[in-house]
Amino acid sequence: MTSSVQTPDPNPGWLSEFALAETRTRVPILYVEAVPVRVDTLGQIEHIGVLLRTSPANGEITRTLVSGRVLHNEPIRDALQRNIEKDLGPSAFPRLPSTLVPVTVAEYFPFPGMSPALHDSRQHAVALVYVVPVTGECNPRQDALELTWLTPEEALAPSLLNDMEGGRGQLLKQALAWSGAIV
Repeated sequence: MTSSVQTPDPNPGWLSEFALAETRTRVPILYVEAVPVRVDTLGQIEHIGVLLRTSPANGEITRTLVSGRVLHNEPIRDALQRNIEKDLGPSAFPRLPSTLVPVTVAEYFPFPGMSPALHDSRQHAVALVYVVPVTGECNPRQDALELTWLTPEEALAPSLLNDMEGGRGQLLKQALAWSGAIV
């Protein structure tokens, strides 16, 4: 969650852009993040979806996960569904987890060094991270340039993990370990 990703939200929810910018300086903002995966008939992860985005601010190209804010009065499950559809398209057909317990909770700080690896220059943010199987056709939307499907081994390449925005490579590793895709 760095300032490099500015996804326009067609339904901004509870705050104007100005009010959101002001709020971000005062309170943590809640996000959901999803690691989209393709699984085999036994539920084992075969591929992981990673988005490629470019920053409107500086033109930097980075890899990232599906992510977005939880809106005021929006249930977590609805936020997860909305942000997956926003980033992967309406035909992704996610199989949302039966429980709202996340794989991990990520905490982003606006200043480097406050968290071991996670950084978001815009704000202090807390994200609930989920592994979400998708079964349909995924067509990246909004500010995503492409969606790349990688094997677990390819997803663990240091060059890819280091290229992920805001330290999300660490989250991807945690999600793959949690799901049993890596030992």
